[in-house]
Amino acid sequence: MPVKKRQTASEKHAAPLDKTRIEAAEIQLPSQDISAEIAFFCRQLGFRLEEIFPADNPAMILLSGHGLRLRLDRQNQLPAGRITLALPAQSSDLPAPKTAPNGTEIHFAAASPPLQQPETRHQLLVRRLVDSDSWIIGRAGMHYRDLIPGRLGGAVIASHIRIPEGGPVPDLVHYHKVGFQLIYCLHGWVKVVYEDQGDPITLQAGDCVTQPPQIRHRVLESSDNLEVLEIGVPAEHITVIDHALKLPTGKYLPERLFDGQVFVHHQAAQASWQEARLPGWTAMDTGIAKGTAGAASVQLMRPEASSAPVTAITDADILFGLVQTGSMQIEAAGQHFAVTAGDGFALPPDMPVQFNQVSADLTYIEVSLPGQFQTRIG
Repeated sequence: MPVKKRQTASEKHAAPLDKTRIEAAEIQLPSQDISAEIAFFCRQLGFRLEEIFPADNPAMILLSGHGLRLRLDRQNQLPAGRITLALPAQSSDLPAPKTAPNGTEIHFAAASPPLQQPETRHQLLVRRLVDSDSWIIGRAGMHYRDLIPGRLGGAVIASHIRIPEGGPVPDLVHYHKVGFQLIYCLHGWVKVVYEDQGDPITLQAGDCVTQPPQIRHRVLESSDNLEVLEIGVPAEHITVIDHALKLPTGKYLPERLFDGQVFVHHQAAQASWQEARLPGWTAMDTGIAKGTAGAASVQLMRPEASSAPVTAITDADILFGLVQTGSMQIEAAGQHFAVTAGDGFALPPDMPVQFNQVSADLTYIEVSLPGQFQTRIG
């Protein structure tokens, strides 16, 4: 008769778990004085007593409240722990920390702290595709390449994102706590769905969308070798998963405001080229300056056949460009940068910058923040 191999401790922990059998989750804490702890958690913090044992000489209680279940047990020798309770308040209005009778620290935080926009640390910067092979696997298995190292002091993040193998994307309904966010399709196609913006839409190369603050959305599927440009302000922002909302919502509300911005869907096939602010150049406007109430402007720029070198000075706080096709040379502050497809650059305000050796097939995406700015030609 074969002898059954005994499972090791690590093998037992790795065994599959039937998650449907889990009824509740609890945080285990020590107990020092049951009566004092009931008074503290229930009367001061608004928890509710669910269980107490034994009745004649309580040594264990179960409390619930604010999305937590706490089990306090006199026989529990674990550390006292720390609990943070979120309040609808600004940081200056938050109560001072408290300490429970069992030693647990109670801290308070703002449930929705205001978005903080760091002061821009201006820098002349060029990020070349050929010099960078540092792709990092990020959210939902997507590959990220940082286009602005240092992120201008945290003011902005620009990411080159790719999905090598197409198909369904393992994304969840989520939103971002941002001031501005752009998705520009560089190559391939991607299918996405947005809150109250009708049926899912498919972005083709040259198309872009804004993701206004807190608009719920989800990436559904993509082509092979999808590449997009994503820009977010500020650089570090929170992504929140919304487990309750189902997309699409069945509504189409193009004028709905999300923190003062509307959703913008630019389709390159339906847009036209117009005279640009740079002499000898044309531009394709995306409508983002209007949709964001001037928070940002996004244009596709290209030279005319007879364009000559031009020197410009921008008043934009942040001016970022990404070369889509062709090549050119950027000269500024005594430095010369040859840029080609996939290269990104950031230009500081009030610095004369010259574009020369521009190839006839050059196109570059220009993002300026804030969107309404003047460019002086020199």
